[in-house]
Parts: sequence; C-alpha cells; structure tokens
Amino acid sequence: MPHQLFLRFVRLPFLLRTFIIATGLITVFGTFVHFLEPENFPTVFDGIWWAVITASTVGFGDYVPRTYIGKAAGILLIITSAGFLSSFFISLATTAASRQNDHLEGKAAFKGSDHYIIIGWNERTREIIHSLINKKNPVTIALIDETLKEHPVSSFRNVYFVQGRPNQDQVLHKANISMAKKVIITADPAKDELQADMHTILTLLAVKGLSPHIETIVEILTNEQIANANRAGADEIIQTNLLTSFIMLQSITSQDIITSFLDLLYQLTEKKLVFTEADYGEIETDYMTLSLRLIQEGRLLLGIKRGGATILNPPHPFLIEKHDQLIIIK
Repeated sequence: MPHQLFLRFVRLPFLLRTFIIATGLITVFGTFVHFLEPENFPTVFDGIWWAVITASTVGFGDYVPRTYIGKAAGILLIITSAGFLSSFFISLATTAASRQNDHLEGKAAFKGSDHYIIIGWNERTREIIHSLINKKNPVTIALIDETLKEHPVSSFRNVYFVQGRPNQDQVLHKANISMAKKVIITADPAKDELQADMHTILTLLAVKGLSPHIETIVEILTNEQIANANRAGADEIIQTNLLTSFIMLQSITSQDIITSFLDLLYQLTEKKLVFTEADYGEIETDYMTLSLRLIQEGRLLLGIKRGGATILNPPHPFLIEKHDQLIIIK
C-alpha cells in the first residue's frame, strides 16, 4: 500500500509535488517549534507562520526561537524547505510564461463554446475579425492557420489562435470544432486558384466529418469547384472572383451603377440589411401588404429567402410561408 501511494505521488505534476512537499515540511516544522517553545509560539498557527516566513527567507522577526534546539530547527527548515518553496514559485512563473507562449504560438487548445472558427489568415480574415469584434455583441473567434508563427491579433481578447493544418482532426479538435457555432473557410492566397479551392474543399470535408451539422461558409474561386463544394456539404458558398468580375465589369460600363452597388455593400457592412424569419402574424400575408406595413415602420422589404432560393420583388400575388426569411433594410 505505501508503495502504491508513492507511485501515485511520483506521477503527480512536478508543480503539485513541489507544493505538497513544501507545505508538508512547513507544517511539520511549524507544529514542532510550537511544542518546543510554546512560550515563544503560543499556537500551532504561529509556528506555521514562522515556518513560512523563514522558509521564504523573508524574516519578519515577529516570532523567533530562543533555545538551541529551536534555532537548530530553524536552520534545518531553511536547508530543507527554502529550496522546495523557491522551486515552487519558479515553476509557477515558468508555467505561466509557458502557457502565455503557447497561447501566442497557437499551441494551446481552445476550451470555449458557441464560437466562430475562421480558417486561413489574409486581409479578408482581418476585416471579418474586426467587423465581428466591433459588433454590439462581439463573438468569440478561433483562428486556424498553418502559415502564421504567432497570434496575428493578440490584442483582441475574444480571438484565439490555433496553429496547424485545418484539414487535420487534431487541429480542429484544438479549436473545439464540436462546440463551435459556425465555420468560415477562406481561400489561401499563397496557392493558385484550383489548388486553393481543392484545399478549401478538403478542409470542408474534415470539418463536416467531425461536426456534420455545423454551419459552414466557404470561399470558392473557380466555377468548376462549386459543385464539389456543394457535395462536400457547404451551407453557403462565396464566389469571390464572380463578385470581383461583376464589380469590374459594371465599373467599365457604368460608374453610376457600381457606385450604387458599393453603397449597397456599405449598407451590408453597417448591419442595416438583415435576414429575419417571418413571425406568426406575417405568415399567409400578401407580400405587397407586408411591404407597405414595414415601410410604415421605417423598414424596406427587398425580397424573400425561401429554402435555397432568394426571391427579390416577387410577382403579385405572393403569400409569405412558414420558415420564409424576410430580406429587410432597416
């Protein structure tokens, strides 16, 4: 039995073992000196207080042994306990510094829940993080990237960094994928378009394999990989090149159109355009009737999102159905 207790003690973390040994020695010597010199150490607590002050080499001098055996106990206390106590504080400081470095270098696992996971670091990621953090109700973000050596935005307390390849299970587990609310996968700017899309789809497959029901938003650059992204389970697909091409083409043909379009995008970034599910009183209501009602409330109804289809300004008559999402500009 004593052998088993010793083995269990040896398996404890070094910091805990050091603390137990230092605490045990201080308690033993504090109790011992109380019984040696009860007139100088009236209570056991006074003896333990003296042992702590002596072992830490602070030496207040409020309690001092007077007899030779008491002084010998003090010498033995310093020899045996001061080293353990110093080792404990040094280990404590080292552990704190190590954990801070692990956090900055992306080696620490994220333990939170209901967070967003953003995969890939680039300028789009930077803007997304700034927008999410500056919301009225900021969200918690876990950033995964294999190219970064340290946390790129460590000044943000709600942003955690996980270093590693995002298509590996252990990396996704470090970001606590099972408890995440949403995953955003951005295209890798260091790869050509086809390789970037293949990497995105491979990452998407890894995400869906570990958490099939999590909502995913992926950035796809080439048209031919849209179908593969859908097969892999993407909930939303952002075609960056398509949007860029549209803006450039409209800028060539008409500057006024592109200015208005960019103004509309600005409305999006300002969170004035919202998607809200139709409530009980709006179901079976005619679209035009609901549109006039919302205008009186200072809101403009642009269209309806029904399933995977987005219907802008639907033809009359058009009735609102259950689970329809209203596209509204506040």
